[in-house]
Amino acid sequence: MSSSAAKPREAVATLRGAGLGLRRGLLAALQADATDALDFIEVAPENWIGVGGRLGRQLRELSERLPLCCHGLSLNLGGHAPLDFALLKAIKGFLDQHGVAVYSEHLAACADDGHLYDLMPLPFCDATVGHVAARIRTVQEVLERPLILENISAYARLPGELDELTFLKAVLESADCRLLLDINNLLVNSVNFGFDPRAYLAALPSARIAYLHLAGHHDQAPGLKIDSHGAPVCAPVWSLLKQAYALHGVRPTLLERDFNFPPIGELYAEVGHIRDLQQAAGSAGGCRV
Repeated sequence: MSSSAAKPREAVATLRGAGLGLRRGLLAALQADATDALDFIEVAPENWIGVGGRLGRQLRELSERLPLCCHGLSLNLGGHAPLDFALLKAIKGFLDQHGVAVYSEHLAACADDGHLYDLMPLPFCDATVGHVAARIRTVQEVLERPLILENISAYARLPGELDELTFLKAVLESADCRLLLDINNLLVNSVNFGFDPRAYLAALPSARIAYLHLAGHHDQAPGLKIDSHGAPVCAPVWSLLKQAYALHGVRPTLLERDFNFPPIGELYAEVGHIRDLQQAAGSAGGCRV
């Protein structure tokens, strides 16, 4: 990594408390309401690169009032199509423009002969570990920032000799990067593929966990959950979040909601519940990043 890149712990240290993912459908409400309900916001840079006019001004105003981090959608870290260097340079320009140090992406494939507009699972094998780690190092060199990886939800498994947890830990170690732990994705996969989410959570390396995501999901059928981001966070996900704080210490935590937006006060209430759990865990000896 370039010597000018922020160190992972220094970058994540710019986040505190509980935040909300910024979607255009929430922009007006966030601007109108006091932002003391939030500690930070997160955007997907692909949705904002080159956006000017009123929307661009609104984003700039919010980013001046609240710390901003970015969560990418399109890097295709696990795919075999060449990395999109034009996109990487555009993302770097956006991060530089807004002074963003904390940038995350998905441990997934999302392109072949063009973007697929979905996050596809990867084969859990040693070859994929090496492939992804090499692409991560290239991305970090271009962006001059550390890259934080998110565990994805999935609905199929590809052939491979490793299980999900072993694969994830191997990528984090080989790439020497940190984890954006999505608690909802963990629960979704535990149901879809029949493993114990609490054992998985306990086996994660604490030092690698940078920050957390939280969202709602849809129960499609018995034994099948869909990571929809269109519903309130359910009780089992809240329980896993509480366990994550107890096991690994308090981390900055972000609520995601992509559609079916309720009144903004309901989202603030969920963010407030995150803060309550953080405060309870902190007073019980949890650590803050």
